[in-house]
Amino acid sequence: MARKRVYVIYTGGTIGMRRQGAVYGPEAGYLRHQLEHLHEDQEELPTIQVSDWDPLLDSSDVGPAHWQRLAEEIRDHQEFDGFVVLHGTDTMAYTASALSFMLDGLDKPIIITGSQIPLCEIRSDARDNVIDALMVAGHEHLAAAEVMLLFNGSILRGNRSTKVSADDLDAFESPNYPALGHGGVHLTLYKARIRPPAAGPLTVTPLEHAHVAAMRLFPGMEGRVLREVLREPTQGVVLEAFGVGNAPTEAALWSAIEEATGRGVVVVVCTQCVRGSVNLESYAAGAALARAGAISGHDMTVEAAMTKLFWLLGQGLPPDDVKTAMESDLRGEITLPDDPRRAIL
Repeated sequence: MARKRVYVIYTGGTIGMRRQGAVYGPEAGYLRHQLEHLHEDQEELPTIQVSDWDPLLDSSDVGPAHWQRLAEEIRDHQEFDGFVVLHGTDTMAYTASALSFMLDGLDKPIIITGSQIPLCEIRSDARDNVIDALMVAGHEHLAAAEVMLLFNGSILRGNRSTKVSADDLDAFESPNYPALGHGGVHLTLYKARIRPPAAGPLTVTPLEHAHVAAMRLFPGMEGRVLREVLREPTQGVVLEAFGVGNAPTEAALWSAIEEATGRGVVVVVCTQCVRGSVNLESYAAGAALARAGAISGHDMTVEAAMTKLFWLLGQGLPPDDVKTAMESDLRGEITLPDDPRRAIL
């Protein structure tokens, strides 16, 4: 049986860096050489083709234009059976979320991974992450329409993942959705949790620029601070509220939101908590946000809410359509209150 073919895109990040004096820095061609050496005589791995970006990027510099580039590169190489994106960890969850929305009609697995320690170091976590990613992307029987984030043996839905540690090798979690699989002695995938292939064909929606912001509420926050964030040309804001979606009971804060939503700004309320969901009907402080025109982000991560909002606004959709889509589960990013898998007693 012919080996599967996997297209590997190296965007930059820690995984392919080398020590340059006292610091790490990217070096063109280095990771490609290491991957080819890693791949030698390993018949269990799929065949690979590596695409190095030029210049290589620190993930802190990755933004919407790069999401577009990644999505189009994947679309243009559909002759491959799967894809691995090697990426810096700092914004990996943003890219994984963005790709999940941008790739419509996805019928092949896309695995995003990287490392906390460069591949060149003896204690690097890169080798295991890359091997696991290649094996999942080239899995003989895996039928998946998922953008997955794989790290330290955890295989997570990309738009459910978030970085939880700057130092630990176990750097990512999926707080509100179970892992799609795990590494270990055996590489295990839970097919019932994985989205099935779409009908296709794969398309990428071109993104126009959208003015999106995020604001974390804090005790004693004044309305004038939020008003500055909400002023034109802002089109959408992810508001990180307390608990299940509560905000300080300051009239100036609520009026700032009401004024902004009145002119079409989409305000999505997410929780600052790592786990749990927003419910704007639980407390008066949350109900006031809803009366001011804000909508619930339910249990979306901030990364998923931000990229989804950018994707929707970037298509030029009217605010009401954006609000409806934001509160709808489009790519498995939300557990809705009426989901039969969710029971609240």
